[in-house]
Amino acid sequence: MPVTTRRIPFRDLETWVQVTEPEAPVPGALPLVVLHGGPGMAHDYVKNLAALADETGRTVVHYDQVGCGRSSHRPDAPEDFWTPALFVDEFRNVVEALGLERYHVLGQSWGGMLGAEIAITRPEGLASLAICNSPASMRLWVEGANALRAELPEDVRAALDAHEADGTIDDPEYVAATQVFYDRHVCRVQPTPQDFLDTEAQMLAEPTVYHTMNGVNEFFVTGTLKDWTVVEEVAGITAPTLVVAGEFDEATPSTWEPFVDRIPDVRSHVFPGASHCTHLEQPEAFRAVVAAFLAEHDADAEAFEPS
Repeated sequence: MPVTTRRIPFRDLETWVQVTEPEAPVPGALPLVVLHGGPGMAHDYVKNLAALADETGRTVVHYDQVGCGRSSHRPDAPEDFWTPALFVDEFRNVVEALGLERYHVLGQSWGGMLGAEIAITRPEGLASLAICNSPASMRLWVEGANALRAELPEDVRAALDAHEADGTIDDPEYVAATQVFYDRHVCRVQPTPQDFLDTEAQMLAEPTVYHTMNGVNEFFVTGTLKDWTVVEEVAGITAPTLVVAGEFDEATPSTWEPFVDRIPDVRSHVFPGASHCTHLEQPEAFRAVVAAFLAEHDADAEAFEPS
């Protein structure tokens, strides 16, 4: 598949963008823009979605959101610089720079939260939205994570509680305890896929965005997003929406049910045996579900038969 990269100016920053073209383009198949998670985790762990280019005959766009990966970093930016509105504006800038008049959006984890923020504004070019493994509210996310945490072995829970209380979250015992949670609810593939490790490594090397907006880790949320919610606003989303999650996802059903309950044109799919990184755990099945949904909402949908 032909792959090109470029850097797109955004304010006084730059966004690194990768565009994957299909070998055999399908007429009417609209481009797909992929939004990665974190915030601040870069695109590497979702780069396998580029396979949708050849599988569906459409262009697939990945980009690293500012503050991470190959895009501009701002480790000295004030806390209030890093807001959802910043990333909505960056998305609009990428779409405009690429000349995308009509497109699909797929967001994973934080990317799905960002996708919802984008869709609430009802951009004219948005043909469909896929919200993958994402909460509609961080309060619901923390409640779900706490419920999953309560199911961890007693010694693991004790280590988490003790080190959080003491502020010793860099202690190897705490890191090992968090990994037990991650192995159950973030990515169940062992060994951990290299794409995920690459994303994690770049975040740990420069964690400004993740630590500012999220906090310490996936279930100890202390960042600026801790009160984030779009529960009331998602009723205004007009784009057809697919909501997906894994059976053992850290995004528990209560976190994403507001999307299903409130978005007018919505469907959902839960992958048995999968967790938060469904696209890494069950890549072919994940892409098949997404591909069928995209085909239904392409420019010439009548020419497609969902598989």
